[in-house]
Amino acid sequence: MIPGRFIAVVGPSGVGKDTVMEAVCDRHPEIRRVRRVITRSAEAGGEDADAVTFEEFEARAQRGDFALFWDAHGLRYGIPASVYVDLAEGRDVLANLSRAVLPELETRFDRSMIFSITASAQVLAARLAARGRETEEEQTKRLQRADFRLAEGLNPVVIRNDGTLGEAVAAFSAALQPERA
Repeated sequence: MIPGRFIAVVGPSGVGKDTVMEAVCDRHPEIRRVRRVITRSAEAGGEDADAVTFEEFEARAQRGDFALFWDAHGLRYGIPASVYVDLAEGRDVLANLSRAVLPELETRFDRSMIFSITASAQVLAARLAARGRETEEEQTKRLQRADFRLAEGLNPVVIRNDGTLGEAVAAFSAALQPERA
């Protein structure tokens, strides 16, 4: 059996990663969306994730419960090691990652793809303001990081998310097809 692909989705805050990922999974029910573990309070809103304390996260990391984990924006994020079971059974998994951990994909997974979702600075600013999860200062910091460059040697599929959701999902789906055959 061919192992599944670990499909990483990256992009700046406010670009619509979670919305695009949800729509891609609706269109491709064979792809399993990974639920991240985050040290953000469940009451803070945002993505559907498993909220844990910093102490619990650290204990889980020490036990090897994560395939990948990283720090960003004062929080800790983890991808559960259970993804290895899905991949071994030939299922593709889709996960929202930090651009900083992308170089680890090659050593952690037999097959992987990277999708970089982008949008204009104006669209990002409007989306961050609309979601109301960060202070103005935090929004400014996130916008300043929006042009963060990927590590050398990575070859992501770039998806523009300035238009309709349907356009972004169609581009994403088209890029998935060549390797799925």
